[in-house]
Amino acid sequence: MSDDADLLAGLEALEGKLAQARASITRRFIGQERVVDLSLAALLCGGHGLLIGLPGLGKTRLVETLSTVMGLDANRVQFTPDLMPADILGSEVLETGADGTREFKFIPGPIFCQLLMADEINRASPRTQSALLQAMQERQVTVAGQDRPLTPPFHVLATQNPIEQEGTYPLPEAQLDRFLVQIDVPYPDRDTEREILLATTGTEEEEAHQVFTPEELIAAQGMLRRMPVGEGVMEAILDLVRAFRPDDPTAPETVRASVAWGPGPRAAQALMLTCRARAMLQGRLAPDIDDVAAMAQPVLVHRMALSFAARARGESLDALIAETVGQVTRSEAAA
Repeated sequence: MSDDADLLAGLEALEGKLAQARASITRRFIGQERVVDLSLAALLCGGHGLLIGLPGLGKTRLVETLSTVMGLDANRVQFTPDLMPADILGSEVLETGADGTREFKFIPGPIFCQLLMADEINRASPRTQSALLQAMQERQVTVAGQDRPLTPPFHVLATQNPIEQEGTYPLPEAQLDRFLVQIDVPYPDRDTEREILLATTGTEEEEAHQVFTPEELIAAQGMLRRMPVGEGVMEAILDLVRAFRPDDPTAPETVRASVAWGPGPRAAQALMLTCRARAMLQGRLAPDIDDVAAMAQPVLVHRMALSFAARARGESLDALIAETVGQVTRSEAAA
C-alpha cells in the first residue's frame, strides 16, 4: 500500500508542475495545445518525436522552449546534404603534448546533450541519418570502437518539412520506428494567428521559464511506467495494433486491401506509454480507451504504409486509422 500511496502522491504533485510547464510553453508557442501535449508526452515517456510541418510554423521555437522549460541541455544540428556522421557524433583528433608525445583525443559532437534538435532531418544523406540510430535506441554512441554513453535523459526532437524538394532523403523505416510519435504541426486558425501577430511583432516577447530539472523529468518518467493499465485498455492496444497488419486474420478488409506493411511490437509499446502520458497530462491516475483512440494516429501513422494501389486510389493513412480506431474502440466498449 505504501508504494501505491507514494505513486498517488507523486502523480498529484506532478500534475501541478505539468500544468506550469504547459502554461509556460503555450505563452511562446501559441494555440497548438495538441502539438504541445504530444511533445510533452514524448519527453515523459523517455522517447523521441518527429515534428512534421511546413516552414514557419514554429517547430524550432517549440523545441527551444521545451528545452528551457524542462531544464534540458540542448543542441541543434541543421541537417544538410553534406553533413557527415562525425559532425553529429564527434571524432578523434591527434594532439601533440608539450613533451612531444602524441595521442588521440575525442572531441564530442553535438549529440552529447540531453535534447537534440535535428532540424530538417530528411535533408541529410542516409549515411548521416543512420548516425542517430544507435543513440536513439541505446542512449550511447560508438566512436573508434569505444562505447560512449549519453547523459540521461536523452531525447531527439527532429523536424521535417512534408513537401518534396530537391536534396531530401526519405527516413528509413528502422529510423521512423524509433520515433515514439509523429507530431503533425498544422496551420493555426485565424484567432490563433491573430494572437501570434500580437505576441511576436511588438517590442517584447514572452519568455519561457524553467519548471523541471533533468532529475525531476527522470523521476516523472519512472512514475509514468508505474501507472496501472487496465486489462481492457491493454486488450484495446493489442487489438488496434494487430488490426493494422494486413496478414493478421483479425485485420479488417479495408486494411488488407490498402496497407502494404503494418506496425510492429514497438508500436504497441509506444501506445502503452503514450496512453499513460496523456492520462498524466490530464491529471488522471490511469489511462482509458479514449486515450488509446487519441494516441493511435501519432503513434501508428509513421509505422505503416499504404500499398501502391491504395495511393493510386487517393486513400490516406489518417482516414484509414480513424476508421479502424472507431471500429476497434466501439467493439471494446461493447464487450
